[in-house]
Amino acid sequence: MTTPRRFCDGHSRRDVLRLGTAGMFGMGLPLEQMLAAETAHGSGNDVSLIYLFLHGGLSTIDTLDMKPGAPSEFAGPFKPMATRTPGMQIVDQLPLLAAQSSHYSLLRSFRHPNSDHGMADHYMLTGYLPQAGFNPNLNPNNQRPAIGSIISKKLGPRGSVPPYVCLPKLHPSTGPAYLGAASAPFGIESDPNAPNFLVRDVLPPPVIAADRLAARSQLLAQVDRFQKSTEMAANRHAQAVGVFRQKAFDLMTSPAAKQAFDIHAEPTKLRDEYGRHSLGQSCLMARRLVEAGVRCVTIDHSNWDTHDNNFTVLKDSLLPSLNTALGTLFRDLHDRGMLQRTLVVVTGEFGRTPRINKNAGRDHWGPSFTVLVGGGGFNGGRIIGRSDARAERPASDPIGPEDLVATIVHCLGIDPREEFQTADGRPISVVNNGRLIRELL
Repeated sequence: MTTPRRFCDGHSRRDVLRLGTAGMFGMGLPLEQMLAAETAHGSGNDVSLIYLFLHGGLSTIDTLDMKPGAPSEFAGPFKPMATRTPGMQIVDQLPLLAAQSSHYSLLRSFRHPNSDHGMADHYMLTGYLPQAGFNPNLNPNNQRPAIGSIISKKLGPRGSVPPYVCLPKLHPSTGPAYLGAASAPFGIESDPNAPNFLVRDVLPPPVIAADRLAARSQLLAQVDRFQKSTEMAANRHAQAVGVFRQKAFDLMTSPAAKQAFDIHAEPTKLRDEYGRHSLGQSCLMARRLVEAGVRCVTIDHSNWDTHDNNFTVLKDSLLPSLNTALGTLFRDLHDRGMLQRTLVVVTGEFGRTPRINKNAGRDHWGPSFTVLVGGGGFNGGRIIGRSDARAERPASDPIGPEDLVATIVHCLGIDPREEFQTADGRPISVVNNGRLIRELL
């Protein structure tokens, strides 16, 4: 069995998956926590979000913002290619994505001041740079709500599917913070590319018949009565679980939910086009979930932390997967008439150093990188901002995480100027003084 490549902080791409959703919430009942979101909400906007997080940090100087005229120790060996958009070039390793350039824009003057995984992750997934006391080793580690939790809180579910889903695993910074379990994501915690892929709590093993599920529900009701006769009834965690347990069983028998999570129902040809790898099948699953009514899907894909052999890893593994997954996602959304109501955001927590290191790799670099944004009614085929000659700093119109989150929530019909209140009554803005990226609108 191949040993997974590790992040530079020592965590492997499977570490979070091993923790499971029980590690996320401190219990083994993730679905019931998520179902707290099924309370009354406003109808909101009809746009959904697919947030593709390339965990570890995509080297955008080698892909989306190439500098072929820079010295070789900056430019690297890859070559740019023309896209279908005049004047827009990306790396020649992404031909399928290049063919879809009219559907997305490139934010080439993106930047933020932190180049550490945990803090930069939180910043990109929430729009808030962590403050004193932040512990990246906690799971969850949110000081502020993730974008998906904001969407879940403000807009709520459409029908019987969850409003906010994370796959193939829960990233530690995708949690709800002070918004509570009602706005937490539903974590699939399983690789959609696995032959025996199954979503726990939604698609029970076929050996468990409906009458057995009903029997389990009755048994859990008896356990509830016992718990209420003990001090456990005073435990807020236990109470929250009890309130939503019945809805968990309802979702298990929901035809809409079963259909949404059943990736095996997709045609073999389309699954092959997305790519028979974790990223490809995760993007396909995201499309299925959005089509079924999920408002936000966050894909946490590892490992883009290319300190060593950056160009070999990109060429042989990471970029072929990104090419089929993302190129096919844009085409598929367009063909189904879903692109105008599906916003796709693709980013890592930062970029990679413009200067190549002694191990033929690139290190962490927050001061300048590129974010790809498409669909959702935004203008496509645009280059917004630019970096300097070596992609070391923005040369014009710097854009930050606050601006990205403000623009995302605006696209989904949420006023970024609104405020939430913490449990102790403190008002906190949905977005941390972010400005709308007008060039996209």
